Amino acid sequence: MISLDSGVGRPLHCLGTVACEVQHGATTSRKGYAGGVSREGHLWPMKIGGRAAVRTAPLGITLALHAIRSTAVKCPMDLFPPLQAARRHLLAAALLAPACGFAQPKRGAADPDGAQLRAVIDGPQRSAANRARDPARHPFETLRFFGLAPTQTVVEIAPGGGWYTEILAPYLRAHGRYIAALEGGEGAEEQRSRARFKDRLRADPAHYGRVATGLLPVAGSPFSGIAAPGSADLVLTFRNVHNWIESGELDDMLRAFHAVLKPGGVLGVEEHRARPGTNLANIIRSGYVPQDFVVDRARAAGFALVATSEINANPRDDTQHPDGVWSLPPTLRGGAKDRAAFLAIGESDRMTLRFVKR
Repeated sequence: MISLDSGVGRPLHCLGTVACEVQHGATTSRKGYAGGVSREGHLWPMKIGGRAAVRTAPLGITLALHAIRSTAVKCPMDLFPPLQAARRHLLAAALLAPACGFAQPKRGAADPDGAQLRAVIDGPQRSAANRARDPARHPFETLRFFGLAPTQTVVEIAPGGGWYTEILAPYLRAHGRYIAALEGGEGAEEQRSRARFKDRLRADPAHYGRVATGLLPVAGSPFSGIAAPGSADLVLTFRNVHNWIESGELDDMLRAFHAVLKPGGVLGVEEHRARPGTNLANIIRSGYVPQDFVVDRARAAGFALVATSEINANPRDDTQHPDGVWSLPPTLRGGAKDRAAFLAIGESDRMTLRFVKR
């Protein structure tokens, strides 16, 4: 997706160019135009080159742009008066060669430079609230570190509200497979959680229509409805380990992850990081886990640690908070008390670990 400067403070994204005839009073001229879209999703006609009078109005056409590449290149353009007669030409522009001489990447089976992943992260399917957390969660860097590729079979563990689902499902839709392993159990809260997640998938079949769902292991059982043993390329878990420590399920979960992965498959773990030596009672109370604890348990389940990253480190977080990790955003469990201080710290200090199945 090419960033455009509308000249009136509206950032636009370049879709493509088209030659069309435009009626100006009694004069007809043939010129080149580019289709652009604002953040509000309105298509704008733009004249390429020249210094035309700048008056603007959206044509009220909404387009999905998630498959178009994002780039920092800026291409100044002038806007011209709205041309209702050009509406069909501008729609066609989105399918033609892109403006300004930049090639529009095709969604393919390979993504060596991560351009497709960046496009999905910048896509319109993501909510504004989830985008706002990107500076703390670093989705591009994190997923690239884990080795995500568009042809993989990926199991996300306990996706919760679907923060990473908004990225993984569209990215893997064409050439891979995204499987959401939802909380097992038949309690009322577990059932409500699963229903909310599935309702969200059904509401947007264009992005989530190929998502597969299954259940996490319960009481030492294997996955239910996920993937055949030895079939997944990548298992991902984000900030879940402390919950399994509290419930006593960590070892069972790790063994289940190992079983579903192919030989050499990757387990990617992101977790709130405690100070070395933090005891079990404080892990459960605070939600922070020592990194060596996670590594030891993963090794016992048959994994080898191959890489660590400080992508999600936060040196401002000393981990010593009255309500543990839940003192920090986004939870802010303490309410107004010390809220400004916790917001200044930001989200938790987190380990980011890459394991492979031995």
